[in-house]
Amino acid sequence: MNYKIPLFQLNFDEQEVLAVTETIRSKWISTGPKCEELETTFAEMLGVKHAISLSNCTDALHLACIVNGIGASDEVLCPSLTFAASVNCIRYVGATPIFCDIRGLHDINIDPEDIQKKITPKTKAIVVVHMAGFPCEMDEIMEIAKKNNLKVIEDACHGPLSEYKDKKLGTIGDVGCFSFFSNKNISTGEGGMIVTNNDEYAERIRLLRSHGMTTMSYQRAKGHATAYDIVELGYNFRMDDIRASIAIVQLKKLQADLDKRVDVRKNYLTALSGIEQIEIPFKNNKEFVSNYIMPIVLKNSTVEKRDALRNYLHENGIQTSNHYPPIHKFSIYKENSSSLPITEYVCENEITLPMYAVLTNKEIAWIAETIKTFFAFYE
Repeated sequence: MNYKIPLFQLNFDEQEVLAVTETIRSKWISTGPKCEELETTFAEMLGVKHAISLSNCTDALHLACIVNGIGASDEVLCPSLTFAASVNCIRYVGATPIFCDIRGLHDINIDPEDIQKKITPKTKAIVVVHMAGFPCEMDEIMEIAKKNNLKVIEDACHGPLSEYKDKKLGTIGDVGCFSFFSNKNISTGEGGMIVTNNDEYAERIRLLRSHGMTTMSYQRAKGHATAYDIVELGYNFRMDDIRASIAIVQLKKLQADLDKRVDVRKNYLTALSGIEQIEIPFKNNKEFVSNYIMPIVLKNSTVEKRDALRNYLHENGIQTSNHYPPIHKFSIYKENSSSLPITEYVCENEITLPMYAVLTNKEIAWIAETIKTFFAFYE
């Protein structure tokens, strides 16, 4: 279906084409100078010591678990309202995910109170996910982690340049992970980044992303080394220079894109303000955020009613999505299932509306009017 208003629009133009062409003509297309440039720029933008490019955010989360010493017999506290990668990474290292509920319809991030309740002697770490780019309650979470000697992994794939009390998301915990998937604020098709201020973590991540090799092909090609050793069982988690060249262009566009998204969200808040049947998560947020997606949650609703509204929006040319099905309800995680009433309600009654920088006031008004019309007839 060709939607009049799509869920997302890729922020690509001739700059990305030229960047890729330049890289191909350089005759170095694997991990090399463009990856190095991207890592330096990304680290500077976030004010963090180390940024290491990777093939995707899933690999970043996997390595985050490894360098934080998470393994078999450990438990890791995490949300269920997230994409599967945020939890799969825990299972990759043999640990057990312990699902925590979210704060409420007004704040669909992990609840620090539920984190505190579910700590056991086996708890090793907390994975937080900054939904839609809005920050979790990091002061409370970091205090809980400090008191209980827990590691904190930030899944910040929704929040490049999002802030929490003047700190960039991804730089508050022990390790931060970012995604460059095709629909993210920074898009390279596939790709990711892991950031940390821990020198030892960074050194080990660089080893693990490339088979545990002490030097990479680019270093040897530049004459900085003539041989290599393999000192640890690593992986092939490298980003290539073609994607890195796209990411460099995307980073140059990022701040302007996010500034426009701030205005788009303000227009949404105004247009949707009179609809009593919906709650807008994070509507009172004052921090600068990426506004990766635009979630709404239906109040006093059912999954059938939510789906009816989605269908009505689609019939009127408006594409929507659902972020996300609850992880603890998937077949593979049923053994780890627990009672998460708020998560389950939100997952069944959330709708993700279109969000991108060039979304117009007229289009936002049409989306809001369509929602109002639905409720007028449905009820």
